Amino acid sequence: MKRILGLFLLTASAVQAQQLAPLTVEKIMRDQKWIGVAPSAYRWSDDSKTVFFNWNPENKKEQPLYALQVGTMKYEKSADSLLKKAIGSIYRFTADKTMGVAEKDGDVYLLNVKTKKVQRLMRTVERESNPGFLFNGDVYFQKGDNIFSLDLKTNELVQLSNFVRGKRPVVVERKPVSEQDSWLKTEQSQLFDIIKNPVRQTGGGGRFGRFARSGTAESMKAIYLDDKVLTGLGVSPDGRYITYQLVTPAALATRTVVPNYVTASGYTEDIPGRTKVGEAMASYENFVYDNKKDSSYKVHVAQIPGIKDLPDYLKDYPKQLAERTKKNEDRKIRLSDAIWNANGTTAVVVGESLDNKDLWILKMDAATGNLTIIDRQRDEAWIGGPGIGSRNVGWIDNNRLYYQSEASGYSHLYIANMASGQKKQLTSGKWEVQTLQLSKDKKTFYFTANKEHPGITHFYKLSVDGGEPVQITSTKGGNEITLSPDEKWLAINYSYMDKPWELYVQPNQPGAKAVQITNSTSAEFKSYAWRQPEMVSFKNRYGADVYARIYPAKTPDANHPAVVFVHGAGYLQNVHYWWSQYSREYMFNNFLADNGYTVIDIDYTGSSGYGRDHRTGIYRFMGGKDLTDQVDGVKLLVEKYGVNPKHVGLYGGSYGGFITLMGLFKEPEVFASGAGLRSVTDWAHYNHGYTANILNEPFNDEIAYQRSSPINFASGLKGNLLMAHGMVDVNVHFQDIVRLSQRLIELGKNNWELAVYPVEDHGFTEPSSWTDEYKRIFKLFETTLKNKQ
Repeated sequence: MKRILGLFLLTASAVQAQQLAPLTVEKIMRDQKWIGVAPSAYRWSDDSKTVFFNWNPENKKEQPLYALQVGTMKYEKSADSLLKKAIGSIYRFTADKTMGVAEKDGDVYLLNVKTKKVQRLMRTVERESNPGFLFNGDVYFQKGDNIFSLDLKTNELVQLSNFVRGKRPVVVERKPVSEQDSWLKTEQSQLFDIIKNPVRQTGGGGRFGRFARSGTAESMKAIYLDDKVLTGLGVSPDGRYITYQLVTPAALATRTVVPNYVTASGYTEDIPGRTKVGEAMASYENFVYDNKKDSSYKVHVAQIPGIKDLPDYLKDYPKQLAERTKKNEDRKIRLSDAIWNANGTTAVVVGESLDNKDLWILKMDAATGNLTIIDRQRDEAWIGGPGIGSRNVGWIDNNRLYYQSEASGYSHLYIANMASGQKKQLTSGKWEVQTLQLSKDKKTFYFTANKEHPGITHFYKLSVDGGEPVQITSTKGGNEITLSPDEKWLAINYSYMDKPWELYVQPNQPGAKAVQITNSTSAEFKSYAWRQPEMVSFKNRYGADVYARIYPAKTPDANHPAVVFVHGAGYLQNVHYWWSQYSREYMFNNFLADNGYTVIDIDYTGSSGYGRDHRTGIYRFMGGKDLTDQVDGVKLLVEKYGVNPKHVGLYGGSYGGFITLMGLFKEPEVFASGAGLRSVTDWAHYNHGYTANILNEPFNDEIAYQRSSPINFASGLKGNLLMAHGMVDVNVHFQDIVRLSQRLIELGKNNWELAVYPVEDHGFTEPSSWTDEYKRIFKLFETTLKNKQ
């Protein structure tokens, strides 16, 4: 077989040695359905006997619905109507579990648990939502901007709040214009008591025995929203307190636009875009409305410990530090909705500072709006990690609250005792609790964690009283769990590094066998022996452990070249034992290894799965440790895999594209060439939510942006650079790469090129675009690392 050079085929020797079906760039980058479409969207029936899932083994336009009967482990196509019938709404129940209530299609439905009879409580055009039960058995729900209660015995509907959009009307008293007008006004006040004393106490106590009013909206205090947005409506279990948040939208925030050139109209059309980092943000205020007193008052955030604390980075800016110290202002924060315990005696809120340096778990006295501290998490970089925040805060019982914290350096599970004030850490070790669920009887925690290895996830259970976690799954790889309603079965989304995701089902018992249900990969995909990369770790120059996957070249090219693949997102894990979300890049790395390259894929500093220090190691310096980890990885390849240090390239998209640019600009002696795809070139032009956490704001921390943005180091380019970017990228805007191109032009650089893709957003969708992009990448490496012109 004659050896074919170029972009498309493996060498004959590689094909013969491995007996593989030849890979081509076109094959790898075409419609991903050729791999096979994995099952998705697992949903259990209410009786836990059926798993519904979407799957498309026949590669049709839409993914059909399938139903698996757990009793027989057999599946068949299913009608959507069966899914709707088998899976009810998510009910909230009375304390004795006899009645449940749920929203369905904008109306409220009542479930009698004993008879399983479902009653529709209303049929309206306006949507009713967020239903639940008060202590007295009444149903509460939100309708529009207000909370209502419904007496199930009398059908009496009571409005518990009176929020009104817009501004309070201005009442202008009509002044008498003549003697006749004055006489009529005097007569009215003499004849009618209601004119003499217009404000009266109506009494009556109300149905809850607490109202000093009639309970009607007309007699209830109107709370006008003005120009603010109402969010987070909640009600205490006794119906007395309504908690809510008012949001003041950001003023003067300049939004970007993304021009779209290839349009049906033939005209350039603008796509509305996001703001850039540092733009003004919305502000938040939290309130409590007391039904008994018919009064509303603020939650006192000024009482939060550390509310005035300034971040450490300001030490680099003495003038700014002095000014802010002098002002002594409270930092802006946002509070979560109130989280009430079952008997309604205690409410908890979670506060997050908008500079993201602090997270507080706070006990709220609803009668006064006062706050007291339960737990404070302070991070001079930024608060983060799996499970951190209000989404994983809840009550075990009326006295014990659970939450997650990175206080130990890894995200773990904690319990706070309200009575004693003591906190207890339930899990510990150099691993993370990544998902968390409390059992229905509130005696057991179920969680997913990478306890065995940073790149292996398993499902565990743990008593709420503590102890050693019990591992339930046993198959090495990635295990994503959907627990059945009766908590007896696991629907497992499982994959291995060379095997895409499939559905498995297992009894919820340690050591039980997981049964594979689906087999999605195509015969064509199976015809190639996909590699299981070598899983290694090495010490970086700072002494930290860094994990990597290596694809050794079976038959190295004479130049012994290497390629570094840099995953995107920054905070993402790609060195693991499950199927990569970078499936095209995984296959391209196989292709490169077939063609004589050794490839390394590194979970560099900033990646997820490795705890707080690794997560925040890029704070105020992106392109610092995350870049030197790539350089240290190359050193490993040179020392242990025989790579020629003068023939090393790198490529990656998004954050990976950013690192590629920094590598070529700041480490030109290490990287001979690189392909930066949809790259961030200047962090001052990216979004606020991601960037401000890591670099603060451009006008507050100019040093961080200066040393983190590739455009500032473009003069260092020596090797060959390929840049590729979608022109309708609404995430990393095309403007980023245009600005860098202009900078390279002004610097007189010649060894770069820009490939533009007129119809592509951040993630490409057209196979032709993917193919063109990766043909260019391969050509770059062939001509620069193998010197094949």
